Amino acid sequence: MTSKLRETGGEVREEAAQRWAALVATARRSVADGLVVGTSGNVSARVGDVVLVTPSGVPYDRLTPDDITGVDLTGRQVLGSLVPTSELPMHLAVYRTTDARAIVHTHAVHATAVSMLVSELPLVHYMAAALGGPVRVAPYATYGTDELAAHMLRALDGRSGCLLRNHGTLTYGATLDQAYDRTAQLEWMCRLWLTASSVPGLTPSLLTEAQLAEAGERLKGYGQRR
Repeated sequence: MTSKLRETGGEVREEAAQRWAALVATARRSVADGLVVGTSGNVSARVGDVVLVTPSGVPYDRLTPDDITGVDLTGRQVLGSLVPTSELPMHLAVYRTTDARAIVHTHAVHATAVSMLVSELPLVHYMAAALGGPVRVAPYATYGTDELAAHMLRALDGRSGCLLRNHGTLTYGATLDQAYDRTAQLEWMCRLWLTASSVPGLTPSLLTEAQLAEAGERLKGYGQRR
């Protein structure tokens, strides 16, 4: 445990340690599921006003509890000694402007391919409603820049996920599991559209906005209730 982490209250310290373990597990899962290659992509989670985030250029299978990396909402490092991900501006922009508690950014193949072809993912499936509506593509900008973060925020308006042109995906949620599930669904929808649109002589049928809205209402009651 880092000295900075020891300085925090016991409850916060324990939550941060648990969230870090979950964050590392999520990052490793993104590699296992083929959503990223090597150290591309990144994951973060918010604990109070501290953002835990994967460090830059470190293979996820090498991360340990002592490698916890955290910054405050201004980007000042408050936990650990490893340099945070180069995509920190995107993560911080989301936390400052939404109720996000976790973010997953990937370089998923099918989603990145779609980002190069259209300005918005066609409505091939009702699960787009789980992301807030039609998924937009943020214009290209150099990775790690404030310009990219600004483009991303505009694409995220009213959404919990977007595509980044010639780059990848970004989704957020109330938990790491939710953020990751949204990433996986987005990649699946992109793969679905690419597959259907590749059939010669045929054009995929698309949902209407009304059909998507109806599905969105039904999704609100989906799953188990406690």
